[in-house]
Amino acid sequence: MSAPDTAMDAGSLVFYSQFDDYATWKNALRAKLPRLRIVHASEAIDPADVHYVLTWKPPEGFFDRMANLRLIVNLGAGVDSLVGRKDLPAGVPITRIADPNMSRMMASYVLFATLRHAREIPYFEQAQRRGQWAYRHPRAPEETRVAVLGLGELGAYAARELRRQGYTVLGWSRSQRQIEGVQCHAGMETLDTVLGQADILVIMLPLTPQTRGLLGRERLERLPRGAALINVARGALVDQAAMTQLLQSGHIGSATLDVFEREPLPADDPLWGMENVLITPHLASVAIPSSAATQIADNILRVSRGEAPANQVDPARGY
Repeated sequence: MSAPDTAMDAGSLVFYSQFDDYATWKNALRAKLPRLRIVHASEAIDPADVHYVLTWKPPEGFFDRMANLRLIVNLGAGVDSLVGRKDLPAGVPITRIADPNMSRMMASYVLFATLRHAREIPYFEQAQRRGQWAYRHPRAPEETRVAVLGLGELGAYAARELRRQGYTVLGWSRSQRQIEGVQCHAGMETLDTVLGQADILVIMLPLTPQTRGLLGRERLERLPRGAALINVARGALVDQAAMTQLLQSGHIGSATLDVFEREPLPADDPLWGMENVLITPHLASVAIPSSAATQIADNILRVSRGEAPANQVDPARGY
């Protein structure tokens, strides 16, 4: 850490998340910053005393009257719930957690899902339920084209890991990237070409006004028939109704879905009952308190000294 806790002035940190364990985060941060007052959002506190917020998807109005707020730390990599809000004080920096453990966790999930589809495990799972010995000869990894949409920190890490496994990897991003061994494409004019080559599509884009609904029916239909889809980004990137229909028709052969338009996924959603769909509850990559606390504490100390925090989000871009 760049400076001792004594460098930090008075102030309080407020925690809000419906999914993350408050006690675990509090203990991890207290080990780094023992003088920092840490309270849960449900506790009584004067908003004017709040200097720092650690949060995941806070409700509208959460930041009202936090006149002395200096830093917002998002509990994850995706910050779409903190962009374009009306209750944020002007000029308050927003940072995301960029923990190497999150990158490894995301890459391992993407690799698991890709291997599952590439080795046609859903087909064998269905054969098992039928009591059928249904042999299919595996393909060589390089014969499978995996397209990764989104080549930020997490997407680039996953693309490199997929390439290391021998797959033919295509990458797509808003601006040009260079990743050794990955065929990188950029700009909207190349997206349809990338989709048309994807045996397996991995969605790792941030959710912004430009990417919301990016994968509508017409674009999904550009995937080769029988292609697999993996979404570990945000459900709103994809037209979920169109995706469901294409899964039912077989145009999309199978899917691994960690994110959805509505979360939790409603109990009556047809995706639950589809044999060619694997559903997980938005856990492909989550922040680990024990490792992320160092980065968060360092940013709090930076801000308390009047310095700019690391891993700051550009609200205009949404990531």
